[in-house]
Amino acid sequence: MPELVFFSGTMDCGKSTLALQLVHNRSNRGLKGVIFTRDDRAGEGKISSRLGLVSDAVEAGPGFDPYAYVVGELSSGGKVDYVIVDEAQFLAPEQIDQLARIVDDLELDVFAFGITTDFRTKLFPGSQRLIELADRVETLQVEAMCWCGARATHNARTVGGEMVVDGEQVVVGDVNRPAADVGYEVLCRRHHRRRMTSASAQAGALSPDVLPVSAG
Repeated sequence: MPELVFFSGTMDCGKSTLALQLVHNRSNRGLKGVIFTRDDRAGEGKISSRLGLVSDAVEAGPGFDPYAYVVGELSSGGKVDYVIVDEAQFLAPEQIDQLARIVDDLELDVFAFGITTDFRTKLFPGSQRLIELADRVETLQVEAMCWCGARATHNARTVGGEMVVDGEQVVVGDVNRPAADVGYEVLCRRHHRRRMTSASAQAGALSPDVLPVSAG
């Protein structure tokens, strides 16, 4: 039976790499898929991994209808055996409903990849709808690590190396941006709660201890 599967995890845990591996494996078997993405760090209409892999994709911007696109491909004689969606957290809830319709009405597997919560630990609307509708939700087993060595569970937005908790929900960035830029860092819950990034932890470690002073 066709399924809507949501592969979730933090940034830097290999979601896009797995999506591209899935495409590669199915291509080797003669299967052809449609790849949708949204706001990839490599630019519009691209799906990229931090390992350097890049592939063309269809940009699923605001108002885009994934179901109508796939129907159009099939109606024009194109071959579609499955659908991949990267950066699925950025899709609107109604676009997630359209993905479910691809599974139910067109009987095609849809594999969606995305992060679950934003830099404020709030669910992305697209991810929330995927959790509500998906046949399966799979947490990726490749664990990203916090700077302290613990398992990273939260995404932090940084500016100048300092964690910020205000701003628009969607600001495109990466974990490898220069510290002065808007970037992202994966943290364990403890250090996300404390707003302690790798930069602020290093600054704290380099600060001299304050020694007690007694009157002579």
